[in-house]
Amino acid sequence: MENTIILVDDEEIFRNRLARAFTKRGFTVFTAADYDEAIAAIKQHRPMMAVVDLKMPGKSGLELIGDAKKIHPSLKIVVLTGYGSIATATEATKLGAVYYLPKPADVDGILNAFAKDGESPNMAEEDFAAPSLARLEWEHINRVLHDCKGNISAAAKKLGLHRRTLQRKLNKYPPNE
Repeated sequence: MENTIILVDDEEIFRNRLARAFTKRGFTVFTAADYDEAIAAIKQHRPMMAVVDLKMPGKSGLELIGDAKKIHPSLKIVVLTGYGSIATATEATKLGAVYYLPKPADVDGILNAFAKDGESPNMAEEDFAAPSLARLEWEHINRVLHDCKGNISAAAKKLGLHRRTLQRKLNKYPPNE
């Protein structure tokens, strides 16, 4: 099937939003929340394209890329992540991803990334706008909170912060850089 895509992301709201948008554009969409669901769907449906989140519970998106390419070598994969770096972008493309995009990404951006198949993503060190330390801290705190299913006390313990300190940090808006 030509217009088939699998969306692999542990964030259900984001995954469902993307699925609706791809469906409106005429794609047959399969979704998966983690590595195991994705491998099962790839074996069963053999989609032509995949959008893979890099950081998921259990096995990572990098592991999924390598294993998915072994199962279905012609699968085109675009990696999405909110926790990117030059090293992970390079690793993803070495494993077979056609492109690497930061979250949030929309359908147009993803389709443009698939169109760049064969082109090397422009990941030069001097072109990479590194996020600020404050932004990285905010993203890390929110990821740990997500991993703790919103439990402030558990997240504070994992982060080594007092619960009130964590609450103050969470009440701040995310840094723009």
